[in-house]
Amino acid sequence: MEEVSLAEAKAHLSELVDRVENGGTIDITRRGRPVARLTPVARTRQPIDAGSLRSLTATIPPQSGNAADLVRSMRDSDRS
Repeated sequence: MEEVSLAEAKAHLSELVDRVENGGTIDITRRGRPVARLTPVARTRQPIDAGSLRSLTATIPPQSGNAADLVRSMRDSDRS
């Protein structure tokens, strides 16, 4: 767990939030004493419905050619 002063937290809040978002926990101190804690929010994950995923992928037509040719054609059409 990391500790930062309140002044540092105010100056670098965005950076601290990025670190917390990546799984860290940060205590904010005032005059050397912890007064607050930044922790990541527990996100609820929805389960993947395998049946829906199969039906979706079944509706996607097969691509002709390879991925490199597809990317080249997309890139070339953007240049026009």
